[in-house]
Amino acid sequence: MTALELSSPVAVVGTGTMGQGIAQVALLAGHPVRLYDAVEGQAKAAAAAIGARLDRLVEKGRLTDGDRSAAGARLAPVESLAELAGCGLVVEAILEQLPVKQRLFEELEEIVGEDCLLATNTSSLSVTAIAGTLDKPGRFVGLHFFNPAPLLPLVEVVSGFATDETAATRAYETARAWGKTPVRSADTPGFIVNRIARPFYAEALRLYEERAADPATIDAVLRESGGFKMGPFELTDLIGQDVNEAVTRSVWESFFQDPKFTPSLAQRRLVESRRLGRKSGQGWYAYGDGISRPEPHTAAPAAAPASVVLHGDLFQAHDVAKLIDEAGIDIPYEEAPYPDRPGWLELPGGARMFLADGSTGDDAEEAVIQFDLALDYRSATRIALAPSVAVTEEQLHEAVGLFQALGKQVSVIADVPGMIVARTVAMLVDFARDAVARGVASSEDIDTAMLLGVNYPRGPIEWGQALTVHWAIETLECLHQEYPTGRYAPSRALRRAAAREDLNA
Repeated sequence: MTALELSSPVAVVGTGTMGQGIAQVALLAGHPVRLYDAVEGQAKAAAAAIGARLDRLVEKGRLTDGDRSAAGARLAPVESLAELAGCGLVVEAILEQLPVKQRLFEELEEIVGEDCLLATNTSSLSVTAIAGTLDKPGRFVGLHFFNPAPLLPLVEVVSGFATDETAATRAYETARAWGKTPVRSADTPGFIVNRIARPFYAEALRLYEERAADPATIDAVLRESGGFKMGPFELTDLIGQDVNEAVTRSVWESFFQDPKFTPSLAQRRLVESRRLGRKSGQGWYAYGDGISRPEPHTAAPAAAPASVVLHGDLFQAHDVAKLIDEAGIDIPYEEAPYPDRPGWLELPGGARMFLADGSTGDDAEEAVIQFDLALDYRSATRIALAPSVAVTEEQLHEAVGLFQALGKQVSVIADVPGMIVARTVAMLVDFARDAVARGVASSEDIDTAMLLGVNYPRGPIEWGQALTVHWAIETLECLHQEYPTGRYAPSRALRRAAAREDLNA
């Protein structure tokens, strides 16, 4: 099945920001585009707004005058749904209300031809449910674009329970012909991106609620150690706290209140107070002229120890030992009692430093300082440390000085299970593996979606392979012991992946 022919008109119903963006994408791909909106005059206003954006593309040299004129000639606002007859594809981008969408497509089904694809851009409703009242739901698909649609490459092509394979393939090939990167998804709450991304927000909110660190510090650690482009607090301020919270609540309710998707009370209070982020001038941060963002907690300069002892293998943090040696700090090696278990660094003052593993240092009688996971310890510019109650001020200064000698800023946080990056990444890996096992999407499509849809530094499937599935399981098992609610229990899919690793070892 091939892409929709360029001569075939594309209709967009709903002319808000997303509708206009989708129309612009189809228009510049070469299709005639018809715009319809139930609000009188809105389609004409949207056509004018799209024309103005095309003019700006010409000014920037991204579109020729000739192509601009041709595109303008193909764009037509219409005043009734009846004028959409003859379209090869109709994409809906109206209110996220199931009855409203169902009524729209019931009307469209009576107007368009039998070979017309019907598509919804919904991000939170069931594609199957929207098509549930149609006589021919087989031609109905989800085409979930990301905002702004003209700029972001990802499109989730969602097959409802009754969607024909030929319809899904045509939608996929059409999106690809438009210059997008499509991925296939089953009709599951949140599809790919909004399902798998939940822990990125949820773990940060839980850390805040536990007073592990303030929002600015959590954001900084996830950016500068985890490699994420934005931290969860600044990102939800950009998205809109009401929008992000609504998606989280929708996914949670759709999964019958599964504890893995539990919303945050702190975010609910933020929404209730109308602190919605950038659009309201106040969210987790304040916005406006002359307002600066709070700085993350950063430890004061401390003297580096002359030497540290490496016991065993640091495994996922093996580069730390190399960096210590390269920094000119003596690092003698001693065998650990359990070679198959992660090793540790011993500071001159007697404290032991471990990579965060989902437990807390308070579980041990001796002084323990955990350091957080990093995407790349060489390029990371910040590291979080979590001292147990037995750690003295002098021992903590040694640990801070050690990482400062490696060129890192240091944030000291409370001793919470899994710290910040480690627990977030372990959950992302588990959510991704579980989604593959449940047939939501392929491993390749999941990694592509998370890289392009939310700009993650690494796809969660690939990330889990690099860290090993056993690391993810052990981290989650420790978290599950600390929080025995089911939220952190490793999925069956993750355990099966570990069993396969053992068989192939």
